[in-house]
Amino acid sequence: MTSKLDQLSAMTVVVADTGDIDAVRRLAPQDCTTNPSLVLKAMQGAAMQEKFSQTIARLKGQSNAVTAIVQDLTVGLGAELAAIVPGRVSTEVDARLSFDKDASIAKARALIDAYAKLGVGRARILIKLAATWEGIQAARVLEREGIQCNLTLLFSMAQAKACADAGVFLISPFVGRITDWYSKATGQTYTAEQDPGVLSVRRIYDHYKSNGIATVVMGASFRNPGQIEALAGCDRLTISPDLIAKLAADQGPLDRKLTAGAATGTAAPTSEADFRWAHNEDAMATEKLAEGIRNFHIDALKLEALVAAQL
Repeated sequence: MTSKLDQLSAMTVVVADTGDIDAVRRLAPQDCTTNPSLVLKAMQGAAMQEKFSQTIARLKGQSNAVTAIVQDLTVGLGAELAAIVPGRVSTEVDARLSFDKDASIAKARALIDAYAKLGVGRARILIKLAATWEGIQAARVLEREGIQCNLTLLFSMAQAKACADAGVFLISPFVGRITDWYSKATGQTYTAEQDPGVLSVRRIYDHYKSNGIATVVMGASFRNPGQIEALAGCDRLTISPDLIAKLAADQGPLDRKLTAGAATGTAAPTSEADFRWAHNEDAMATEKLAEGIRNFHIDALKLEALVAAQL
Protein backbone atom coordinates (compact mmCIF):
# COMPACT_ATOMS: atom_id res chain seq x y z
CA MET A 1 0.00 0.00 0.00
CA THR A 2 1.35 3.42 -0.95
CA SER A 3 1.19 6.31 1.49
CA LYS A 4 -1.84 8.57 1.73
CA LEU A 5 0.33 11.37 0.37
CA ASP A 6 1.09 9.35 -2.77
CA GLN A 7 -2.57 8.44 -3.15
CA LEU A 8 -3.62 12.07 -2.68
CA SER A 9 -1.02 13.25 -5.20
CA ALA A 10 -2.55 10.93 -7.82
CA MET A 11 -5.86 12.82 -7.68
CA THR A 12 -4.98 16.30 -6.34
CA VAL A 13 -2.06 18.68 -6.88
CA VAL A 14 -0.28 18.90 -3.52
CA VAL A 15 1.08 22.37 -2.71
CA ALA A 16 3.42 23.14 0.20
CA ASP A 17 2.15 25.94 2.44
CA THR A 18 5.52 27.19 3.66
CA GLY A 19 8.48 29.48 3.07
CA ASP A 20 10.89 26.95 4.56
CA ILE A 21 13.36 26.23 1.77
CA ASP A 22 14.74 23.08 3.39
CA ALA A 23 11.22 21.70 3.86
CA VAL A 24 10.33 22.39 0.23
CA ARG A 25 13.48 20.61 -0.95
CA ARG A 26 12.66 17.63 1.25
CA LEU A 27 8.96 17.41 0.35
CA ALA A 28 9.30 18.16 -3.39
CA PRO A 29 5.75 19.57 -3.89
CA GLN A 30 4.37 20.74 -7.22
CA ASP A 31 3.74 24.33 -6.05
CA CYS A 32 4.45 26.46 -3.01
CA THR A 33 2.41 29.17 -1.28
CA THR A 34 3.65 31.90 1.04
CA ASN A 35 2.03 34.71 3.02
CA PRO A 36 3.38 37.50 5.27
CA SER A 37 3.40 35.19 8.31
CA LEU A 38 5.36 32.50 6.47
CA VAL A 39 7.81 35.05 5.03
CA LEU A 40 8.43 36.44 8.53
CA LYS A 41 9.04 32.93 9.87
CA ALA A 42 11.42 32.15 7.01
CA MET A 43 13.44 35.33 7.59
CA GLN A 44 13.87 34.41 11.25
CA GLY A 45 15.26 30.98 10.34
CA ALA A 46 18.91 30.08 10.06
CA ALA A 47 18.69 29.26 6.33
CA MET A 48 17.88 32.88 5.41
CA GLN A 49 20.21 34.76 7.76
CA GLU A 50 22.98 35.29 5.21
CA LYS A 51 20.54 36.51 2.57
CA PHE A 52 18.84 38.73 5.14
CA SER A 53 22.14 40.42 6.07
CA GLN A 54 23.30 40.76 2.46
CA THR A 55 20.02 42.34 1.36
CA ILE A 56 20.11 44.91 4.15
CA ALA A 57 23.72 45.80 3.33
CA ARG A 58 22.91 46.17 -0.37
CA LEU A 59 19.77 48.31 -0.02
CA LYS A 60 20.21 50.23 3.23
CA GLY A 61 21.12 53.47 1.42
CA GLN A 62 17.95 53.62 -0.63
CA SER A 63 15.05 55.92 0.10
CA ASN A 64 12.21 53.98 1.71
CA ALA A 65 14.83 51.38 2.55
CA VAL A 66 12.60 49.27 4.81
CA THR A 67 9.93 48.87 2.12
CA ALA A 68 12.52 48.12 -0.55
CA ILE A 69 14.29 45.54 1.61
CA VAL A 70 11.07 43.77 2.60
CA GLN A 71 10.00 43.45 -1.04
CA ASP A 72 13.47 42.27 -2.04
CA LEU A 73 13.49 39.64 0.72
CA THR A 74 9.98 38.47 -0.17
CA VAL A 75 10.72 38.15 -3.88
CA GLY A 76 14.16 36.68 -3.19
CA LEU A 77 12.57 33.95 -1.08
CA GLY A 78 9.98 33.32 -3.78
CA ALA A 79 12.69 33.06 -6.43
CA GLU A 80 14.55 30.46 -4.36
CA LEU A 81 11.35 28.47 -3.95
CA ALA A 82 10.65 28.77 -7.70
CA ALA A 83 14.07 27.23 -8.35
CA ILE A 84 12.98 24.14 -6.38
CA VAL A 85 9.34 23.52 -7.32
CA PRO A 86 8.36 22.79 -10.93
CA GLY A 87 5.13 24.78 -10.69
CA ARG A 88 3.99 28.07 -9.17
CA VAL A 89 4.96 30.15 -6.16
CA SER A 90 2.29 32.37 -4.60
CA THR A 91 3.44 35.75 -3.27
CA GLU A 92 1.10 38.01 -1.35
CA VAL A 93 0.35 41.70 -1.81
CA ASP A 94 0.68 43.78 1.37
CA ALA A 95 -2.42 43.23 3.53
CA ARG A 96 -2.81 46.95 4.21
CA LEU A 97 -3.73 47.35 0.51
CA SER A 98 -6.67 44.95 0.81
CA PHE A 99 -9.24 47.73 0.35
CA ASP A 100 -7.35 49.69 -2.32
CA LYS A 101 -7.84 48.26 -5.82
CA ASP A 102 -5.41 50.57 -7.62
CA ALA A 103 -2.64 50.22 -5.03
CA SER A 104 -3.03 46.43 -5.10
CA ILE A 105 -2.65 46.43 -8.88
CA ALA A 106 0.45 48.62 -8.66
CA LYS A 107 2.02 46.40 -6.00
CA ALA A 108 1.28 43.25 -7.98
CA ARG A 109 2.96 44.72 -11.05
CA ALA A 110 5.97 45.72 -8.94
CA LEU A 111 6.29 42.17 -7.58
CA ILE A 112 6.10 40.68 -11.08
CA ASP A 113 8.75 43.16 -12.30
CA ALA A 114 11.00 42.29 -9.35
CA TYR A 115 10.68 38.59 -10.13
CA ALA A 116 11.49 39.24 -13.78
CA LYS A 117 14.77 40.90 -12.77
CA LEU A 118 15.68 37.66 -11.01
CA GLY A 119 14.85 35.64 -14.09
CA VAL A 120 11.51 34.32 -12.81
CA GLY A 121 8.75 34.82 -15.36
CA ARG A 122 5.15 35.67 -14.52
CA ALA A 123 4.08 32.18 -15.60
CA ARG A 124 5.78 30.86 -12.45
CA ILE A 125 4.15 33.29 -10.01
CA LEU A 126 0.67 33.68 -8.56
CA ILE A 127 -0.11 37.02 -6.97
CA LYS A 128 -2.05 36.52 -3.72
CA LEU A 129 -4.73 39.03 -2.85
CA ALA A 130 -7.23 39.03 0.01
CA ALA A 131 -10.71 38.21 -1.33
CA THR A 132 -12.21 41.60 -0.51
CA TRP A 133 -14.30 43.26 -3.21
CA GLU A 134 -11.34 45.52 -4.02
CA GLY A 135 -8.90 42.62 -4.09
CA ILE A 136 -11.16 40.66 -6.44
CA GLN A 137 -11.54 43.63 -8.79
CA ALA A 138 -7.77 44.16 -8.75
CA ALA A 139 -7.41 40.52 -9.77
CA ARG A 140 -9.90 41.11 -12.62
CA VAL A 141 -7.55 43.73 -14.07
CA LEU A 142 -4.36 41.73 -13.44
CA GLU A 143 -5.73 38.55 -15.01
CA ARG A 144 -6.42 40.47 -18.20
CA GLU A 145 -2.78 41.59 -18.20
CA GLY A 146 -1.58 38.02 -17.96
CA ILE A 147 -0.76 38.23 -14.25
CA GLN A 148 -2.53 35.28 -12.68
CA CYS A 149 -3.85 35.53 -9.14
CA ASN A 150 -4.55 33.47 -6.03
CA LEU A 151 -7.42 34.93 -4.01
CA THR A 152 -6.88 34.09 -0.37
CA LEU A 153 -8.71 34.48 2.95
CA LEU A 154 -11.78 33.11 1.22
CA PHE A 155 -14.53 31.98 3.59
CA SER A 156 -17.87 32.50 1.81
CA MET A 157 -19.74 31.51 -1.30
CA ALA A 158 -20.17 35.22 -2.00
CA GLN A 159 -16.39 35.57 -2.28
CA ALA A 160 -16.14 32.45 -4.44
CA LYS A 161 -18.83 33.64 -6.86
CA ALA A 162 -17.26 37.08 -7.21
CA CYS A 163 -13.85 35.51 -7.89
CA ALA A 164 -15.33 33.31 -10.61
CA ASP A 165 -17.06 36.31 -12.19
CA ALA A 166 -13.74 38.18 -12.21
CA GLY A 167 -11.98 35.34 -14.03
CA VAL A 168 -9.54 34.65 -11.20
CA PHE A 169 -7.09 31.82 -11.91
CA LEU A 170 -7.19 30.24 -8.43
CA ILE A 171 -8.95 30.62 -5.10
CA SER A 172 -7.83 29.42 -1.66
CA PRO A 173 -10.97 28.63 0.38
CA PHE A 174 -9.97 28.15 4.01
CA VAL A 175 -10.94 25.13 6.06
CA GLY A 176 -9.40 25.20 9.53
CA ARG A 177 -10.25 28.79 10.35
CA ILE A 178 -13.90 28.16 9.48
CA THR A 179 -13.91 25.13 11.76
CA ASP A 180 -12.23 27.16 14.52
CA TRP A 181 -15.01 29.75 14.34
CA TYR A 182 -17.83 27.24 14.48
CA SER A 183 -16.21 25.21 17.24
CA LYS A 184 -15.86 28.36 19.34
CA ALA A 185 -19.40 29.52 18.55
CA THR A 186 -21.12 26.19 19.22
CA GLY A 187 -18.75 24.32 21.53
CA GLN A 188 -18.97 21.34 19.19
CA THR A 189 -16.28 19.14 17.73
CA TYR A 190 -16.72 17.82 14.21
CA THR A 191 -15.91 14.69 12.27
CA ALA A 192 -14.36 15.22 8.85
CA GLU A 193 -17.72 14.64 7.15
CA GLN A 194 -19.46 17.17 9.42
CA ASP A 195 -16.64 19.71 9.40
CA PRO A 196 -17.99 23.18 8.42
CA GLY A 197 -14.72 24.10 6.69
CA VAL A 198 -14.69 20.90 4.64
CA LEU A 199 -18.35 21.36 3.70
CA SER A 200 -17.68 24.96 2.63
CA VAL A 201 -14.95 23.89 0.19
CA ARG A 202 -17.12 21.08 -1.14
CA ARG A 203 -19.98 23.52 -1.82
CA ILE A 204 -17.65 25.89 -3.66
CA TYR A 205 -16.11 23.04 -5.66
CA ASP A 206 -19.54 21.71 -6.64
CA HIS A 207 -20.73 25.21 -7.62
CA TYR A 208 -17.70 25.77 -9.82
CA LYS A 209 -17.79 22.40 -11.54
CA SER A 210 -21.57 22.35 -12.10
CA ASN A 211 -21.37 25.79 -13.72
CA GLY A 212 -18.30 25.12 -15.85
CA ILE A 213 -16.15 27.65 -13.97
CA ALA A 214 -12.47 27.23 -14.83
CA THR A 215 -11.12 28.85 -11.64
CA VAL A 216 -8.92 26.39 -9.72
CA VAL A 217 -10.12 25.44 -6.21
CA MET A 218 -7.23 25.02 -3.77
CA GLY A 219 -8.32 24.14 -0.23
CA ALA A 220 -6.14 25.73 2.47
CA SER A 221 -5.72 26.18 6.22
CA PHE A 222 -5.89 22.64 7.57
CA ARG A 223 -5.84 21.60 11.21
CA ASN A 224 -5.56 17.82 10.82
CA PRO A 225 -5.12 15.11 8.15
CA GLY A 226 -8.81 14.19 8.31
CA GLN A 227 -9.80 17.54 6.80
CA ILE A 228 -7.34 16.97 3.95
CA GLU A 229 -8.52 13.42 3.31
CA ALA A 230 -12.14 14.64 3.19
CA LEU A 231 -11.19 16.88 0.24
CA ALA A 232 -9.25 14.28 -1.75
CA GLY A 233 -9.91 14.99 -5.42
CA CYS A 234 -10.05 18.77 -5.03
CA ASP A 235 -8.09 20.57 -7.77
CA ARG A 236 -5.27 21.49 -5.38
CA LEU A 237 -4.65 21.47 -1.65
CA THR A 238 -2.03 23.64 0.05
CA ILE A 239 -0.73 21.83 3.12
CA SER A 240 1.78 22.63 5.87
CA PRO A 241 4.98 20.53 5.99
CA ASP A 242 4.01 18.78 9.23
CA LEU A 243 0.68 17.59 7.80
CA ILE A 244 2.37 16.52 4.56
CA ALA A 245 4.75 14.43 6.69
CA LYS A 246 1.82 12.82 8.52
CA LEU A 247 0.16 11.89 5.22
CA ALA A 248 3.46 10.46 3.98
CA ALA A 249 3.75 8.27 7.08
CA ASP A 250 0.18 6.90 6.84
CA GLN A 251 -0.13 3.75 4.73
CA GLY A 252 -3.93 3.49 4.97
CA PRO A 253 -6.31 3.66 1.99
CA LEU A 254 -7.55 7.03 0.72
CA ASP A 255 -10.73 7.34 -1.34
CA ARG A 256 -11.59 10.17 -3.70
CA LYS A 257 -14.17 12.47 -2.12
CA LEU A 258 -14.60 15.18 -4.78
CA THR A 259 -15.38 14.45 -8.42
CA ALA A 260 -16.13 16.97 -11.13
CA GLY A 261 -19.24 16.10 -13.12
CA ALA A 262 -20.45 17.68 -16.34
CA ALA A 263 -21.43 21.35 -16.19
CA THR A 264 -25.20 21.74 -16.06
CA GLY A 265 -25.68 25.48 -15.55
CA THR A 266 -24.31 28.99 -15.95
CA ALA A 267 -23.53 31.14 -12.93
CA ALA A 268 -25.04 34.63 -12.83
CA PRO A 269 -22.63 37.59 -12.46
CA THR A 270 -22.22 39.11 -9.00
CA SER A 271 -22.71 42.84 -8.42
CA GLU A 272 -20.83 44.76 -5.74
CA ALA A 273 -24.03 45.33 -3.78
CA ASP A 274 -24.94 41.64 -3.91
CA PHE A 275 -21.43 40.65 -2.85
CA ARG A 276 -21.29 43.04 0.09
CA TRP A 277 -24.75 42.06 1.34
CA ALA A 278 -24.22 38.30 1.03
CA HIS A 279 -20.80 38.49 2.67
CA ASN A 280 -22.13 40.74 5.43
CA GLU A 281 -24.90 38.22 6.17
CA ASP A 282 -22.24 35.56 6.87
CA ALA A 283 -20.91 36.43 10.34
CA MET A 284 -18.17 33.81 10.21
CA ALA A 285 -16.84 34.97 6.85
CA THR A 286 -17.01 38.65 7.80
CA GLU A 287 -15.10 38.10 11.04
CA LYS A 288 -12.49 35.70 9.66
CA LEU A 289 -11.69 37.84 6.61
CA ALA A 290 -11.15 40.92 8.78
CA GLU A 291 -9.13 38.94 11.33
CA GLY A 292 -6.96 37.37 8.63
CA ILE A 293 -6.13 40.75 7.08
CA ARG A 294 -5.26 42.19 10.50
CA ASN A 295 -3.02 39.27 11.41
CA PHE A 296 -1.15 39.31 8.10
CA HIS A 297 -0.62 43.04 8.59
CA ILE A 298 0.74 42.45 12.11
CA ASP A 299 3.31 40.00 10.77
CA ALA A 300 4.23 42.37 7.92
CA LEU A 301 4.90 45.06 10.54
CA LYS A 302 7.04 42.59 12.51
CA LEU A 303 9.17 41.94 9.42
CA GLU A 304 9.51 45.69 8.83
CA ALA A 305 10.59 46.13 12.47
CA LEU A 306 13.12 43.31 12.08
CA VAL A 307 14.61 45.11 9.07
CA ALA A 308 14.50 48.54 10.72
CA ALA A 309 16.36 47.21 13.76
CA GLN A 310 19.22 46.10 11.51
CA LEU A 311 19.32 49.47 9.73
